[in-house]
Amino acid sequence: MVGSFELHDVITHRIDAPILRSVSVEIPCEGVTALAGPSGAGKSSLLRLLNRLDDPVRGAVVWGGRDLRTWAPAELRRRVGMVFQRPQTFAGTVLDNLRVADPELELAAAAAALDLVGLDRGFLPRAAEELSGGEAQRMCFARAMITGPDVLLADEPTSSLDGASRRTVERLGRELADSGVPLVWVSHDVAQLRRLADHIVVLVGGAVAASGSRADLDTHDDPLVRELVGAP
Repeated sequence: MVGSFELHDVITHRIDAPILRSVSVEIPCEGVTALAGPSGAGKSSLLRLLNRLDDPVRGAVVWGGRDLRTWAPAELRRRVGMVFQRPQTFAGTVLDNLRVADPELELAAAAAALDLVGLDRGFLPRAAEELSGGEAQRMCFARAMITGPDVLLADEPTSSLDGASRRTVERLGRELADSGVPLVWVSHDVAQLRRLADHIVVLVGGAVAASGSRADLDTHDDPLVRELVGAP
């Protein structure tokens, strides 16, 4: 397993109007690392760097000792999977959607992928557009896992779900992390951070305000950091 992502003096979007401002931070690939902070802090912008949906305009993002710009995006995204805020579904059945990740995917492997996320194989012939929000998001997790990623990125994956579906997806994320697939998870939900996060990176105004374990940040000197991680 690759140990961490490292951002070195990273600026994104434009030098004269950056979203991330000279960010240097290590993001461990172990358990669940949450990216926290207020809206507009740069959480999603940082996440998108980790599988080259965006590249920095200055600085470098390193993974396993290798600058991500040396990776072909398609190769990198097989190893660094991603699930988005709203379930990304395609026309056709659930099986068709899973085969977006692997066109040669066999039925047994597709059923195993659904089993991993708590969906019965009976979902395979169903139209993806007929799934509930929670079912569709779990299908997206299954699709992301088909390539056997080393790390999974999740960009506020529960924000469009109701309470029951939100907790189901949270449990899924925790189970994946505990089984050895680390997650980097963006959330603005402080209660969710308290339930899920092993490590937290707090962003404020495009800069890293703090980084550490939840216990470390609960006693941080900055009251804003303590507020953003829901310190008791």
